[in-house]
Amino acid sequence: MTPLKNKFPALLIIIVLLAGCYLPLDCGAVMINNASANSFTTVKDTARNLSDTTYYKTYPDLITGRFYFSRKSTSLLVGDKSSDFELDYKPNTTLNMGVGATYRNFTLNLAYGFPFLNWDTDKGKTNYLDLQAHFYSTKLTIDFFGQFYNGLYLDPKGKGTLDGSYYVRPDLKIREIGLSCQYVFNHRRFSYRAAFLQNEWQRKSAGTFLLGGESYAGIALADSNIIPKTIPKEKPAVATEARFYEFGPNAGYAYTLVIARHFYITGSLSMSLDYNRTDYFADGKTITTEGLSPNTNLRIFCGYNTERSAISFTFTNNKVSLAAANANTVSINTGNVRLNYVRRFSGGPKTRKVLKKIDSFFE
Repeated sequence: MTPLKNKFPALLIIIVLLAGCYLPLDCGAVMINNASANSFTTVKDTARNLSDTTYYKTYPDLITGRFYFSRKSTSLLVGDKSSDFELDYKPNTTLNMGVGATYRNFTLNLAYGFPFLNWDTDKGKTNYLDLQAHFYSTKLTIDFFGQFYNGLYLDPKGKGTLDGSYYVRPDLKIREIGLSCQYVFNHRRFSYRAAFLQNEWQRKSAGTFLLGGESYAGIALADSNIIPKTIPKEKPAVATEARFYEFGPNAGYAYTLVIARHFYITGSLSMSLDYNRTDYFADGKTITTEGLSPNTNLRIFCGYNTERSAISFTFTNNKVSLAAANANTVSINTGNVRLNYVRRFSGGPKTRKVLKKIDSFFE
């Protein structure tokens, strides 16, 4: 009988791949980097043919492993058009530590918010399920958002309270589901995967225009008015519940600046003008508003890339604005911050044997 330890690399890969289908750790961590239904081999050959290898290099036959820290969040901003009045409600989310891997067109990340990394108790407790998923193919980027948050606090500290503590609202809830898709025009020379997943290497500076569409729907609600009693009463009243949906086109531009072949800075900004309908509920009354809502999607990546390893920082923020009611403005911000250490490797004979079986399964 073959010793179990000799089978460990192969068993580990099988367990991780199966776990990615069922475990909700670091929700939204399971990402398929290509939105098409083609097999891995077909996608690999297509990517090679479409890319200019003098600008970025692909690693289709290597495993891209990563160790990372990340924090996700979804916040609620309420403001007043006629003044600088603003309420910024944020969740008390965990700082997660995890590991992940990318092979060909499949990425799996598993992370957990360990207690020794999270000691903020004065911001209240947030129960949440964050299902952010970002799909990066050669020609397309697809962002999915499934945000389910219970319990927020008001930032900065002391705002809304008399004793200088955080104003905590355990009854405040956010629900949002959204989808955004964009076409990458200069996909032969520009790679999102090099910046976000590090399974490719952008070796020369390049930029691209982006064009696509998006749609969002959601609810923000609380048991009572979200404006603290310590706020002057002349400020506009805010509804206790808002239900919205919106859709529209978006456009943007992305650029990667490569310095000395190894250092890179990537910036991407998209803007949209969506049709939005929002129903506000307060004191037994309903106010329905319709109009055009400007949204933004910002991505910033930077790091150091080599043939076998990489270090990177990634930041994404998606702002969805609701149709204004009276003098109020309401928006939902969804973000993700991550620090990665990446290592590319081919794996041993046992691992390669398992990967070949995975390839044949998708062919």
